[in-house]
Amino acid sequence: MVGVLAGGGDAFRASQEAVEDDSTAGAADLARLAVGARDAVVGIAASGRTPYTIGAVDHARGQGAVTVGISSNPGARLSRHVDHAIEVVVGAEVIAGSTRLKAGTAQKIVLNTISTLAMVGTGKTFGDLMVDVRATNAKLRDRARRSVAGATGAAGGAADAALAVADGDVKVAIVMLLAGVDADSARRRLTEHAGVVRAAAEAGS
Repeated sequence: MVGVLAGGGDAFRASQEAVEDDSTAGAADLARLAVGARDAVVGIAASGRTPYTIGAVDHARGQGAVTVGISSNPGARLSRHVDHAIEVVVGAEVIAGSTRLKAGTAQKIVLNTISTLAMVGTGKTFGDLMVDVRATNAKLRDRARRSVAGATGAAGGAADAALAVADGDVKVAIVMLLAGVDADSARRRLTEHAGVVRAAAEAGS
């Protein structure tokens, strides 16, 4: 996933409000990413009328990408420029104009749902477990161990051993234990089944 913000990375540190009014900037930012028919683009605008966002989704749609618009107003202009409109109507903010309150919170929930569905659809989960984990610190190494043990029913020692042979790759370790295969075979199965653990574990030899 790639995040695109009006004004770029500098907008995280200093306001760049003027860029929001530039539809061509939104289109240009998406063009630089070479968005195409294999992509999905989610445009976010609490008001549903931000030119930058509309320019971005118009460009993406023109390139064949699936487009989604998330706004907080009914009948938002953004909704007319996308394939799938999500209008989370939360009513007036407690502080007028401060969309970081209700609108921002509601949109974050929607984005959490979308990203979770994307993770499930792209094989980054197994049941209710995160299995596409890069164990780069102690917390994540422990999570990897628990994920392997939880997915396979293996004791902690067996999970550790499988992870060691799998070079720390949780998916490979799970397929090894569930299918009774070596690490190379597990990797091959995962490649053949687009990284989906269940399909790889249940595949024939």
